[in-house]
Amino acid sequence: MLFNLSPIFALVPLLIYIILSFKDFNPILNVIICVILSGILTKQKFSDFGSIISESLGSFLGTIGFIIMLGSGLGAILQKTGVAEYLVMSLVKKIGVDSERKAIIATMVSSMVLVSLLGTLAGANAIIAPIIIPLVAAIGITPSTVAVIFMGAGLTGMFIGPYTPQVVTIMGLTGLSYGNYMMAAGIPLAVLVLVITYIMSNKIQKKTLGMYAYENIEEYEDNYVASNQVKKAALAFGLSMAALIGYGVYLQSGSSYAILVITLSAAITGFAGKLNPNDLVDTFIKGASRMMWLFVMFILFNPFINFIAEAGAFEKLVSLLNPLLKSQSKVIFSFVAALTGIFGVGGAATADNIVMDNMFEPLVQQLNVSPSLWALILLVAGQITSFAYPEADMIGQMGLARSKDMKNLVKYGIIVTIGSVILVVIKSCFE
Repeated sequence: MLFNLSPIFALVPLLIYIILSFKDFNPILNVIICVILSGILTKQKFSDFGSIISESLGSFLGTIGFIIMLGSGLGAILQKTGVAEYLVMSLVKKIGVDSERKAIIATMVSSMVLVSLLGTLAGANAIIAPIIIPLVAAIGITPSTVAVIFMGAGLTGMFIGPYTPQVVTIMGLTGLSYGNYMMAAGIPLAVLVLVITYIMSNKIQKKTLGMYAYENIEEYEDNYVASNQVKKAALAFGLSMAALIGYGVYLQSGSSYAILVITLSAAITGFAGKLNPNDLVDTFIKGASRMMWLFVMFILFNPFINFIAEAGAFEKLVSLLNPLLKSQSKVIFSFVAALTGIFGVGGAATADNIVMDNMFEPLVQQLNVSPSLWALILLVAGQITSFAYPEADMIGQMGLARSKDMKNLVKYGIIVTIGSVILVVIKSCFE
């Protein structure tokens, strides 16, 4: 350490990163500043930075960042071929939108499914909004209700999507297969959030009916007809994903298997949708480029975390926290870790998980916390931050729903946050 400082001072750049994450600060610039500060504090040679970044390209974080980019490319293929819109319209017609309850269910299912497939909350709901809003507006669904649905059902899609950034990261950190991850964390949290979302949506609908309403909405015309080409592409996508994911679950494959699944399903869907090879590749690359910032961030995040770990900062932090966990209780640890992730670590959910895993890894091993419990804690820590207080995701979904009712959305978010922490505590009691 610089000036023979205590290893605990290596956490200063991490604290700066967390503070800047909660502000309107470019995430890549944030990591650049902090990796430089951590390099200086830990006396890294300037000439070594090139080789350090080069090694980071082949790291676990580099792989996760690459998978996330590929997932964004697949999302672009689904949009280009019309599969995304076809899936939404099929779900809406299947459920039917002739009552408030059915309108709420149709919106929930559409948002959850498309977010899980595209791996992006804002991107998927941006596709859904112009389709769904005219439909539900005719039934009398209020913007306040749609905002809650977009938020809750949409983020639930992030919990269960086989290759959403959060899921891929947690699978990689815990070593769980997709099937095991779903049983341990994805399904329990998804069910909880969906139940709360449905109940709160109905309550908020009754409360806001007559107070808020959609204005200047063109009457929906039921004239959508999918071409045979789009239907074939959707079928090809569904079958290829089901087969590849099923095979992966059978093999107990890890996160790296996602590379094969995403690229193959994108190619199969693209060709089934009659995209020529050049167009298919161009569309895929263009879609992947939307997540380039996250890939770069992960490449820089790797040395940032490694510098702190090599200085012994995390071990020192754990030694300071040990008096608070004298009971060696998994319940207390789970409660503290979940709250730390929700309220104490900001930024992208994937980055949140990486910080959490490095920060608490010694305690996880010391307390013999199972990968399934740790997966749930990481999922809650990374995703429930969006519900805990108004931030980018909450404000973004409110905007897409054309709502101005922040009050009810915040109340809903607090209920989800409390319920999620209780779920973690309950699961830890059975460990």
